[in-house]
Amino acid sequence: MRIGLIGTGRIGTFHAKALSRHARVGGLVLTDVDAERAGRLARAVGATVAPSVDEIFTWGVDAVVITSATSAHADLLTRAARAGLPAFCEKPIAADLPSTLRALRAVTAAGTPLQLGFMRRFDAGYTTAREAVRAGRLGRLHTVRAVTSDPAPPPAAYLPLSGGLFRDCLVHDFDMVRWVTGREVVEVYAAASDAGPALFREAGDVDTAAALLTLDDGTLATATATRCNGAGYDVRMELAGELDQLAVGLDDRTPITSAEPLGPPAATRPWTGFLERFAPAYEAELDAFVRFVLGERDNPCDGRQALEALRVAEACELSRRERRAVRLAEVPDLEPAA
Repeated sequence: MRIGLIGTGRIGTFHAKALSRHARVGGLVLTDVDAERAGRLARAVGATVAPSVDEIFTWGVDAVVITSATSAHADLLTRAARAGLPAFCEKPIAADLPSTLRALRAVTAAGTPLQLGFMRRFDAGYTTAREAVRAGRLGRLHTVRAVTSDPAPPPAAYLPLSGGLFRDCLVHDFDMVRWVTGREVVEVYAAASDAGPALFREAGDVDTAAALLTLDDGTLATATATRCNGAGYDVRMELAGELDQLAVGLDDRTPITSAEPLGPPAATRPWTGFLERFAPAYEAELDAFVRFVLGERDNPCDGRQALEALRVAEACELSRRERRAVRLAEVPDLEPAA
C-alpha cells in the first residue's frame, strides 16, 4: 500500500514516522510547501518527495493522509474525493462550518472513504470508560466532567488560523462526550475568558473556556479548557453514575497536586504535551486507517462523527458570543446544498 502524506510539520512528521514503520505500508510520498523540510523528513524515513501537492494525486498513491495547515484541509479533501482516493484528515476539516459542510458534501457525492483524526477514540483510558458506560457498570450516568489544559500557549501565528478554543481544542472533549456516553448533545451554555496573555486578545481568541452540555437523556456534562496550565498537559474525563464513578487520565503523570495531608504525591514527571500523552493513540488510529482502507475494519470516525463534534463547538461559540443557551438544532447540519 502506497500513501501520500501532505504536510510535514509536527503532526505530519509523527504520522510519517509511524506509517514508515507500518508493515502494510509499502511506500510513502511526502510533500509540503516547505520543500526543504519535506526533503529532510523523507530522507529520515525512506520516503519519496513530491515537488508539489499535485503529484500526490497523479503518482499512483492508494490513499492520502492530510496533515497540512487547517486552511488547506477542505480543498485537499475535495481533491482526494474527486480523485477517488481514501483520505485520513487531521481535525478540523475547516476552521468554519460552511467550508466543512462543502467539503463533506464533496466526499459524500464521490462516495470516497474519509477518516478524521480524533485520536482519543484510540486511547486506552477512554476506550475503557466507553466500555464501562455501555455495559452499565456505572449505573445511570448523571454527570460527566471533561478537562483539557495545555501547559503553554501555542505560537501567536497559530491562533488566528486555529478556529478558536472551542473548535480547535474542546472539540476533542465534545467528541469524547458523544463517543463515551453514546448520547447526543441537545443544548449548550458556554462562557470564555481572554484575561490571560495578550496574544489571545490580539487574535480575537480566548485562553480559557467552559461549557455546560445537556445530553439527550438528561445527563449533564461540563467541558473546560485552558491554554495556560503551567503544571503540565492535563487531559481528563470523570464519569459519575448512580452505582460508581470512573476517571480517565488520572495516573502518576497527571499534573495536579492534592491538598489533602494523605493525598497522592504530585507528579514528578507530568505530561508535557499531546504528542507525548497520546502517542500510542496516534499510532493506533493510523493503523486503523490502513486496515480500513484495506477493507479489514469499519471506519472508526467518519465525516458525520467529526461534523457532530464541530456542531457542538459551533453552538458553544454562538452561546459565548450571545450569552445564552443554544440548542443544537440551531446549528446547520449536512443537508443537501441548495
